[in-house]
Amino acid sequence: MSSVAEIVADVRVRGDEALTHWAVELDGIEPARALSEDGLPADAVLALAGRVRRWHEAQRPADLRMDVEPGVELERRWVPLAAVGIYVPRGLVSTLVMCGVPARAAGVERVVVVTPPDGSGLVAAAAELIGIDEVWAVGGPHAIAALAYGTDRIPRVDKIAGPGNAFVNEAKLIVSHDVAIDLPAGPSEVVVVLGRGGDRHLAELELAAQAEHGHDAVCRIVEGDDLEVALAEVDRIAPEHVVLLGEAESLAPRIRNAGAIFVGSSSPVASGDYATGGNHVLPTGGWARSVGGLGLETFLKPVTIQRLTPAGLDLVRPTVEALAAVEGMTAHAAAVQR
Repeated sequence: MSSVAEIVADVRVRGDEALTHWAVELDGIEPARALSEDGLPADAVLALAGRVRRWHEAQRPADLRMDVEPGVELERRWVPLAAVGIYVPRGLVSTLVMCGVPARAAGVERVVVVTPPDGSGLVAAAAELIGIDEVWAVGGPHAIAALAYGTDRIPRVDKIAGPGNAFVNEAKLIVSHDVAIDLPAGPSEVVVVLGRGGDRHLAELELAAQAEHGHDAVCRIVEGDDLEVALAEVDRIAPEHVVLLGEAESLAPRIRNAGAIFVGSSSPVASGDYATGGNHVLPTGGWARSVGGLGLETFLKPVTIQRLTPAGLDLVRPTVEALAAVEGMTAHAAAVQR
């Protein structure tokens, strides 16, 4: 079988011809628009979508405008991306909501979904409920490449979001040289810190739930008899999910490296996966050391505007000239002469 890099490169060069080839080769069916099917629990989807929307709309960053000096005005505006691609793993309707609702809340004009053919009907039905009408029944690295580079069927997007298996994440990292991605998300991870007084049965339930995501899921219990040692271990692993039970609940404000933290015996990870409105697209593979989970800002970008009056330019000119001289940039110094 060809490598992920070879599949991505093939779609980049040959477009739809390669997309069709790999879809047939890997899924046994040509790429096509997904058709919605019956069986979707619409009330549950809408309940989740409502909570996701409320939580993510509250995250909108404020625009900023400031006179940093008299006559020197800076402005930072947050604007939505024009086109976003969302990868939805096989049949994961909840992931469609977690990505699609924030994208719409941010104001993204074009949202295109790709998802493996098996289960695509339910994903398409959920997409209709939240106002997304472009869902393609095609998954895997070839789908990621189509979003990144565009084909006649699927025009390219400005950013790719959504979790996937190891092959999808590898494809996302490859195309990230040419198009923005949210983060590598998957395979799933959970670390349960079982402190004194914690219920081991609940810890085992958490591990069993994450194991449903596949054989490559990371499922661990960290004993919390010594909370400082447990804290160091969690931050070392930097897992997607952390569950704190018993006395370990006190660690919640101190954990630095985690995608999402679930505190106490009434806060299972599954509640965040399906119902609370907190996003379940989270960093894995140690990426929680440097990035957080998907949020409204995933679908926004800041644009800076700078305005100087003649007096403002006079004020900053000596700074420009001095630094330009140090760096040998004579044209920069000349550019501030008016």
